[in-house]
Amino acid sequence: MTTTVHAPPDLEKSTDDRRVVRKRLGPGKRIPFAFWIGPALFLAVWAAGSATGVISPAILTAPWDVAIAFQDQWVNHDLLGNILSSLQRAVIGLALGVITGAVLAVLSGLSRIGESLIDGPIQIKRSVPTLALIPLFIAWFGIGQEMKIVTIALITLVPIYVHTHNGLRSIDGKYAELAETIGIGRGEFIRHIVLPGALPGFLLGMRFAVTSSMLGLVVVEQYNAVAGIGHMITLAEQYGQTDVIVVGLVIYGVFGYCADSAVRLTGRKVLAWRRTLED
Repeated sequence: MTTTVHAPPDLEKSTDDRRVVRKRLGPGKRIPFAFWIGPALFLAVWAAGSATGVISPAILTAPWDVAIAFQDQWVNHDLLGNILSSLQRAVIGLALGVITGAVLAVLSGLSRIGESLIDGPIQIKRSVPTLALIPLFIAWFGIGQEMKIVTIALITLVPIYVHTHNGLRSIDGKYAELAETIGIGRGEFIRHIVLPGALPGFLLGMRFAVTSSMLGLVVVEQYNAVAGIGHMITLAEQYGQTDVIVVGLVIYGVFGYCADSAVRLTGRKVLAWRRTLED
């Protein structure tokens, strides 16, 4: 005789609720080229509004006029040189900010002494907008390339530090107890447990950092730049070339969106072992 064991009603209901939530909030099937659906929709609305006259050219240049201006800047002006100059500033500043922020976060997150020395000044810096420090940076470094790179580096340093530090502090203390129990050295503990545990926070900080680097780039290139997208926009503003201004803004936007997409894709590859709703 076979006896059927039924789960308690409350347990069955709880299981069913979890299944419903998972079905509603679960990852589902990945949509191909999902990153580009939003921008494509925005471009379609922009084109439709310009074609129907809803968006006046005095308010926003039509996308086809922007494409013509882009071609003119590429053929008759040094658009490629301006793009490369802006990319150089952004990449160097971002790299310095990311490296410095990550190192400070590790020192602060793994040591009480390091936290007491580092975390306070970083939080003070966090409350002071970096862009407000530009006049001081000009007095220190002049209005050349150094001032622009330092500004971008400081803007990107804060999100990297904050999110990496939070990632380190959120690691379960049981792992440290387990490492002591089985005799894992400090170096192996940091390499195999601490750094992988802080990686999600670091990647989240990277998403904020790349966006912040674009914000800093837009601002610093307004200060005596002789090359770069900001320099092109400044000249276009003087001559009333709205279409060229929009070209520069679109390039800034493409920079930031591509960088953010690259970080997201990297996170999916590196953190494949973590099942999240984003996946």
